Order: sequence, then structure tokens, then C-alpha cells
Amino acid sequence: MSATQALTDDLATWRSSGAVILHLPGDAGYHEARRVHNGLIDKHPAAIACCRGTSDVVAALAMARRHGLEISVRGGGHNVGGRAVTEGGLMIDLSPMRAVTVDPAARTARAEGGATWADFNRATQEHGLATTGGVISSTGVAGLTLGGGLGWLMGKHGMAVDNLVAAEVVLVDGRVVNASADENEELFWAIRGGGGNFGVATALTFRLHPQGPLVGGIVAHPLDRSPDMLRFYRDATAGASDDLSLFAGVLHAPDGSGHKIGAMIVAHAGEDTRAALDAVAPIRAFGPPIMDVVAPISYEQLNTMLDGGFPKGSLNYWKSSFLETLSDEAIDTLVEAFRACPAPLGACLLEHFHGAVARIPIDATAFPHRRTGYNLLVAAQWFDPAQSDACIAWARKTYDAMRPFMSSGRYVNYLGDDEGADDAVAASYGPNYARLRQVKKRYDPENLLRVNQNIPPA
Repeated sequence: MSATQALTDDLATWRSSGAVILHLPGDAGYHEARRVHNGLIDKHPAAIACCRGTSDVVAALAMARRHGLEISVRGGGHNVGGRAVTEGGLMIDLSPMRAVTVDPAARTARAEGGATWADFNRATQEHGLATTGGVISSTGVAGLTLGGGLGWLMGKHGMAVDNLVAAEVVLVDGRVVNASADENEELFWAIRGGGGNFGVATALTFRLHPQGPLVGGIVAHPLDRSPDMLRFYRDATAGASDDLSLFAGVLHAPDGSGHKIGAMIVAHAGEDTRAALDAVAPIRAFGPPIMDVVAPISYEQLNTMLDGGFPKGSLNYWKSSFLETLSDEAIDTLVEAFRACPAPLGACLLEHFHGAVARIPIDATAFPHRRTGYNLLVAAQWFDPAQSDACIAWARKTYDAMRPFMSSGRYVNYLGDDEGADDAVAASYGPNYARLRQVKKRYDPENLLRVNQNIPPA
């Protein structure tokens, strides 16, 4: 019997057992199941296993090992590089596993591997609790967290990984283990930033914090005034309290008009709403702005604020790196580059790192970016495939223009599908990279989990 026939027969038996929901090429649901958030990704797995529980994941890994299939793991499917889906291998789809269980007394929440931040925030906010999570609500909890997990509360409570207290992980040999500060400690260190390199995370448990309504929204300015706005932003972030998250950038107006604008995105998580409004008043007064939609809102609402700017199925190409400082020359270069942006939803965004995230030692977790500064994201986003070459070329040119201002370090969650080489991943982990390679050698010595921001075993 040929290897192809053996695989076909094995998949047919697996499917007929009813043990897993299986999508194969030619099935009615196959094409929808293989699609991820980034419409630029067009890969065709040999099979898609939609897992309903941990035992399904164990069976899927066994199937992949038995037939030598490349493995990819999908949580929310938001990774811009499309690493949730494999070409010709087995896609392990965790999206049916979306339960979030909250223990309000212990202030913890356990999220299954397919849960999104919308699922998580809905469940935790019922108890007036929250943790640092994604700024786009449809992002997967697991994928974002395993790569670091920036969000609106990171100045106050650190990154998502800094609030992770335990994880259930299925290893490539089929063992199901728990990782925490007291159990499989080296694995726990590695998954807090090291991505899906060491096993499949089927459940994550987080520390929660009291979080009622906060003050958030967008303040927009004409593009011609964006250089002055970004200089103001630089000064405002220099003195930002832990409660204040302030992102900024140049982008297209959210009304679909195609107008290019500058904007500051505000989130103040202080307990006193009146004091929070007073704290952000200078940000709202600067300019004056052409749009100000800053107001008291729930944390759950805040995390949907940018959803419309990142629609599922749009074509995406991103480049990203850290800026230790934001010089006048860097600001002018960024704004001038954006003037030429051909992508209808393109943007150049600055995400400020400060507060709690910058007080944690570099080697405390695998996530190493613990200095104050800015994460620069050059995001080309469009719909018409005929624009692909121009939009990708613009993102690359803009990134190259900003290179003189970049510090070392890359945010691994933003690496594109053409940035999987060792040097880009090594730059994402800096001094923690060698230790991560040792952990990879221990838990996945054959590098079976390689459709990710891959860390090769030592």
C-alpha cells in the first residue's frame, strides 16, 4: 500500500469513528475552515482536524507523526504570517475549544486554546475583572499570549505572558502536562513568549485584576499636523503613568473616505473616572483635533474599538521593529513615507512600552522586550489582489526608511510569512534565544512543531 493510500484510509477511519470533526479537500466546509484572518494566505492542508477537546489534539498529533505530516496549529487564526495553516500537512484547529471559566474568588480565568479575546473579556467582565489582552477582539487568546501579548493594560499589569499562571500543554509525544511556576518550570518559562514551539497549548489560566469602566477612544488630526502631533505624543508618553496606555500613528480615516490622518489612541485604566478624564484632558486639547471620541467605556468595549480597522479576509503585509526613542527625524520620515501609502487600510502605528512591562527582568520570561520605547508596526492592508505588489513594496520601503532609527529586537507576533529565518526569530528573543533552543531540544528535538516563528532545537 502506498503512503498516500495509507493516509487516505487512516483519515477515513478516523472520520468515521466520529472522534473528531475532519475537513478534507473537496468537503463543503474545507475552504472556509482553511481560511485565516489574513486573506493573503492561501494554503491547502491535507486535512483539518477541528478539535473539541484535549484528547482530539492528542489524536491529531499521533496522526501527524504516524504519516510524517507537517503540523500547524490554529487558535484564533490571526497570525499575519499565516502560520496557523500548513500547505499539505495536518492543521490542528482549536477554534471549537472556546470555553472560558472564571473563578472570581481566586481572580483567575481558564481559557481553552481556541478562545478569542472577545470570549475572554465577555466572561471576565461579568465579574468586573480583566487581564492584559489583545487590542483586536477576534484575536486568539493562546496565539497572542504565547508570543508575548501586548494590550491596553500592559503598563499597569504587564504583558499577557506576565499574567499567565498555568497552561495545559500537549507535547509532540502525546503526553499532556501542566506548566506553571511549580510544575515543568522550564517549559512554563519558554511558553511565555516562545510561541507554539514546545507543544500545543490547550488551556491557559490567567491572573485577573479588578477593572471597571475606563476612559478610552481616538483623537484624530489632519495628516499635515501629524508631525506636531507625534512630537506631542513623544512628550506625553515620556511622563505616562502606569494607568495610561497611549498608542499613536498615521493611518486612514475610519469612515472609509480614504483620507489620511494622524491619531492618538487613548486608554486610561485608573479607578477614578473623573481623575482619568482629567489625566487625558491635555491629549484631547492638543491641536485642536478634528475628531475626539474619548469617553468612559467598558474594558470590553475598548477591546473592540479597533476591530473595524482590521477586517477578516483583508490582505495584510506587516513589518515591525522597536524604536528606543522617537526622534524628530524618525517622526518626519514616518509621516513622509505614509503619504505614499497605496493601501486603503494601511497604517504606521507606534505602541508605547512602559510601566509594569518594563520593570520585569529580561530573563524572567522568554519574552525579552523589557525596555521603555515604541513598537513600530508598518501595516499594509488592502482588498484588491491587483494592489498586492504596490502595497507590499510600500511596506518594505517604509520599513527600510525607518531602519536608521530602530533598536535591536522584534515583536515575534508581528513577523510576516517572509520573516521566518533564524536571524529574525533570534532578534525577537535576543539574550533568551540560546536558552529557548535548549528547551526546544528537550520538548521537540525533531522540530515537528515548526510552522510557527520557529526556534530550531540546539
